[in-house]
Amino acid sequence: MNSIPTFSSMTPEAGLKKAMELSRPDIIAEISASNLKGRGGAGFPTGVKWNFAASAHADRKYIVCNADEGEPGTFKDRVILQEYADLVFEGMTIAAKAVGAKEGILFLRGEYTYLRPHLEAVLQRRREAKLLGPEVLGAVFPFDIRIFMGAGAYICGEETALIECIEGFRGEPRNRPPFPVNTGFLGRPSVVNNVETLAWAACILQRGADWFKSHGTEKSTGIKIFSVSGDCEKPGIYEFPLGISVLELLKKVGGEHARAVQIGGASGLCVPASEFHRAIAFEDIPTGGSVIVFGPQRDMLEVLHNFLEFFVDESCGQCTPCRLGNRKLLEGVEMLQAGTCSMTYLRELCALGESMQLASKCGLGQSSPSAFLSVVKHFRDELMGRVTLPTHG
Repeated sequence: MNSIPTFSSMTPEAGLKKAMELSRPDIIAEISASNLKGRGGAGFPTGVKWNFAASAHADRKYIVCNADEGEPGTFKDRVILQEYADLVFEGMTIAAKAVGAKEGILFLRGEYTYLRPHLEAVLQRRREAKLLGPEVLGAVFPFDIRIFMGAGAYICGEETALIECIEGFRGEPRNRPPFPVNTGFLGRPSVVNNVETLAWAACILQRGADWFKSHGTEKSTGIKIFSVSGDCEKPGIYEFPLGISVLELLKKVGGEHARAVQIGGASGLCVPASEFHRAIAFEDIPTGGSVIVFGPQRDMLEVLHNFLEFFVDESCGQCTPCRLGNRKLLEGVEMLQAGTCSMTYLRELCALGESMQLASKCGLGQSSPSAFLSVVKHFRDELMGRVTLPTHG
């Protein structure tokens, strides 16, 4: 299933045309009223981010679309760019009108190089239709978008590392503050939004904040696009309102017999069957959209080993907790697999994971221990069979 019904039902450019009739504060007010939160996983209020950038004083401002979809198990942005690129570019243009930006940059994941010809063609068509260029829709509003190719680094999904990469430097997270909305690309105010966030912004301008708030929960408004994979009958792209329970989602995709579900990709939470009643929402289980289903036959230590190998490989190495901590967690999993990890050392590894969540510089190191900690917590009985017991003699 790769269709997104709500996006398909939108009238092309209706949101942009409405935005052109509104003042900048009114556009931001509509986005703020919708309570749209970032669909990349962080969940920061989009209206607040736009307002910060709009309030900043600078000669140039930028709108950056984060299409560096590197989280394992996530592929919904790829489908959105394939099938609804116009909606994403419309959202970028609305954001530009709202904050006073004249240039947009689509940061495209290196593995999505094959999408670039399609996206360049869409941009050119929009220029010819006066939807981009020196006078958008005939108004005194210049805005254009260019594509910047990433190089396949997972860390560039973090917004400041992404900006560093666009500037020609190694993709490493910056110290914050200052934040990109004040000091972003080339030191200018920059709004960095996820692909899906920008698409929903265009929908909200077309149908209104009340329409968006009619879906989801009070604290997690709207609809979310999910990438579902793993041990289920119907993997693919799905559209569900936020607040859907894990079990409801599994029934829709034919995975209700799962033993666990990884929500939020490798850096997310491993949810056991005993907690399938929980809601997928910012107030309970937040996610950027990745749902990986693990069937009854899955060895959770093998799952952890796979995730931690990924984090060891993708850590930028800038901070010690992430650089060394992920290696120690991986070694611990390998010790469990070999039956050489003691209970005392397992407790020390859990303490290390908790320290990484607090001391790591960016989201990669802060979230990489999450799967390890949740598997140890929820599958303790299974792990006990792998722990070396003390001998007495």
